[in-house]
Amino acid sequence: MTARYCSLAQQSVPAFAPGLAAERLRALIGGSRMWVNGTVLHYYFFDRDGDGSVIPDPGTGRSGHVPWVGGKEQRDVVRECFQEWQDLGIGVSFVEVGERSEAELRVGFQLGDGSWSHIGKDALGVGLNERTMNFGWDLTVPGERGTALHEIGHALGMLHEHQSPFAGIHWDDEAVYTDLAGPPNYWSRDRTFFNILRKLDPDEVNGSVWDPHSIMEYPFSAGLILEPEQFRAGLNPPGVLSKADKEFVLRWYPPAGTAGPRELVPFRSVPLRLGPAEQADFVVEPPETRTYTLGTFGDSDAVVVVFEERDGEPRYMTAEDDGGTPHNATVRARLVKGRRYVVRVRLYANWGSGETAVMCW
Repeated sequence: MTARYCSLAQQSVPAFAPGLAAERLRALIGGSRMWVNGTVLHYYFFDRDGDGSVIPDPGTGRSGHVPWVGGKEQRDVVRECFQEWQDLGIGVSFVEVGERSEAELRVGFQLGDGSWSHIGKDALGVGLNERTMNFGWDLTVPGERGTALHEIGHALGMLHEHQSPFAGIHWDDEAVYTDLAGPPNYWSRDRTFFNILRKLDPDEVNGSVWDPHSIMEYPFSAGLILEPEQFRAGLNPPGVLSKADKEFVLRWYPPAGTAGPRELVPFRSVPLRLGPAEQADFVVEPPETRTYTLGTFGDSDAVVVVFEERDGEPRYMTAEDDGGTPHNATVRARLVKGRRYVVRVRLYANWGSGETAVMCW
């Protein structure tokens, strides 16, 4: 029996200017969709009567309005899975909110639209009244809890494991197209190619070794995989977080240190001294209310993210990513005296000989 599969929307590999050094490009592609560590990701479940959209029925092709609102049992499965990822001790946390305007992740349960998620911080480009994640079938059915873990993996920046160029999978392409064209998926050839047969860029993938046990791996029935030979009879991952899944997410989002962020004082630069994929956190307590500029200096690729603390919790304000450009990341934000702000700087790569630094002015 064919499984139901996560169906990501077609999108291209992040594009950068030609001529970048291979090491620099590798760091940019691998990290461009990842959140800065310490981010609190707020998630919201669509809950209004009018939340929904018109979609065709996958089986009949007839269109109708289908709601995005899910029942309590469905929401509880997703809540539990957010908590399971967080309980690994990662440096990113999840908090449910009751207003969509407060959420980076907005979750729907539209039956017939498949299960999918935007990848990592691509979710920030989605309109406030649109979903960043959807569950298109019953998550309470035995074996389907893994679907929620899988989609949250995408929200953390992880991609499909079977599309890794390190997997060495040789498909029976036409058998795959035929299998996915029928129930329960009803996929077009383009969708099947994008989500199954297409190989990812080596710099995009979750690791340098294929993990057939990953939560990001699909199950496949017999006759679809020709090689490796042991999977000709089918591939059946367990549907739980694997050892490699946990190692990957903890590598990108390590637990918060005990030292706490350093103070960033206006007009005083602070050397960063970061290696690739490392991060530095700072606190800004503005001496006056005005528009400030916060930015990096030096030959490096970095992302600068500004949060405002509200009730002790950092809330995303603005960000700038200078990856692949000759410029430095610079953001302008109105900071209010008496409030506290957190600035996180994550380095992709250094590509010059001098030091890099951050300053607020």
